[in-house]
Amino acid sequence: MKNFKFSSLLLIPVFAVLAACGGGGGGGSNSGSATPTLKSIAVTLASTTIPVTTFQDATATGTYSDGSTKPLTVAGGLAWTTKSGNAAVASVATATGRVTGVAVGTETINATQDSVVGSVTITVTAPWKDVSAGGFQTIARRADGKLYSWGQNNWGQLGDSSTTARLTPVVVANGAATTAWSKISVGDQFAVAIRANTGATATGGSLWSWGLNTYGQLGQGDQTNRSTPTQIGKDTTWIGVWAGKYHVVALKADGTLWAWGRNAEGQLGDTTVQVRTAPVKVGGTDKTNTTTYIAASAGGTHTLAIQKDGSLSTWGDNSSGQLGNAAVSTSPVSTPAKIGSLTYVAVSAGGSHSMAIDTSGKLWAWGANGSGQLGNNAGSGTVSAPTQISTDADWTLVSAGGLHTLAVRSNGTLWAWGANSDGQLGDGSGADQFSPVQVGLDRTWTGISAGAIHSAGLKADNTLWTWGGNADGQLGNGKTTTSTVPVSIANPN
Repeated sequence: MKNFKFSSLLLIPVFAVLAACGGGGGGGSNSGSATPTLKSIAVTLASTTIPVTTFQDATATGTYSDGSTKPLTVAGGLAWTTKSGNAAVASVATATGRVTGVAVGTETINATQDSVVGSVTITVTAPWKDVSAGGFQTIARRADGKLYSWGQNNWGQLGDSSTTARLTPVVVANGAATTAWSKISVGDQFAVAIRANTGATATGGSLWSWGLNTYGQLGQGDQTNRSTPTQIGKDTTWIGVWAGKYHVVALKADGTLWAWGRNAEGQLGDTTVQVRTAPVKVGGTDKTNTTTYIAASAGGTHTLAIQKDGSLSTWGDNSSGQLGNAAVSTSPVSTPAKIGSLTYVAVSAGGSHSMAIDTSGKLWAWGANGSGQLGNNAGSGTVSAPTQISTDADWTLVSAGGLHTLAVRSNGTLWAWGANSDGQLGDGSGADQFSPVQVGLDRTWTGISAGAIHSAGLKADNTLWTWGGNADGQLGNGKTTTSTVPVSIANPN
């Protein structure tokens, strides 16, 4: 036992010396201390779909021979490039890996270090440029002239040649033409759009429609529903179009305003209350009717329009004072009548209320107010003449929905008021608001559209956002649940 203990004690320093000298065989080297080598690089982006002018920050992660991983950096030798070697479709910042969409197409982004290359392929899409929220569906236009639709499709109102509801954006069929879409407006369960003329000096375009046609609101001369865009007549000078619940008003390049569809309340303004299945001139066909317009808006059963001199004319249903003529009446007003002496730059007709922005930037409201949709700090009654909303004079956009209103100020902030049981105000509360409340803190809103019970908006980075009722998938986020705050809608490849 003593000899065993003694031998063991002697061995301890021997092994210690061998370890210190790198002994123990193997030619005098320890393979466990060799520097691991880079074997592969994984490149990731928040999204591989990038709209033109927007960006995503790419990251690179290296996997090494010993199984470890770590982020790679330019300071550590990482190099960012495009596979094409140019920035025709996308650019990548060599110092940061920020990828920016330049033009529609595909590109591969490479990350290289120690002769190891990792890559990711991106698709650059055209940015969103316009959106219209209707009764139970939404349609948006991209900069490449394509239309995308989603939501209810019972009557073919999505225009994709089917009657299948869609929970995410699908492309609207071209119909019998291929030129780009330039304007879109969605009614209760139908849509109308303008397709641009071609040529550098071309103005206006042809007019198309699809969806429900009970009252001839498609303007096709019949009452047949359509699930594919169909041209209205042969005129190619249309420059504006606005869809109401069951009627439409549209503007030609010569300033004349035309209307069709339901007319029981005189909302077509053609001096009659007859249903019109094809465009008729607002104000009648008499030679003395020389009024010209620059903008209009079709509501539930009434219509607003701005004349060339900036004055406001209204016609149609006035049972809630929505015409703003200081009266409330159930008698149809079938001829346009001027309202007040102010001049305006924007108007929007809601379900039974009206909104307008004057040339000084002040916001005005009148009509039904049962849900606070006028924004005058009251949640009942009617207002039969334009009433200023807030003391601000920097309003730039306004959109009146079924029972709610959206507006944007010159600083890019978004405001909402009125009915909110479906979250259509986007403030996250779900409670009706009787005066303007700010939606989030963002200052980059550039477009808005208030539908029946949902809303949509565009930001300066060309992203599209929706919120509110979603039982029919009208938000386009792949779900059928309400969202009380704005959600971002993916841009299809």
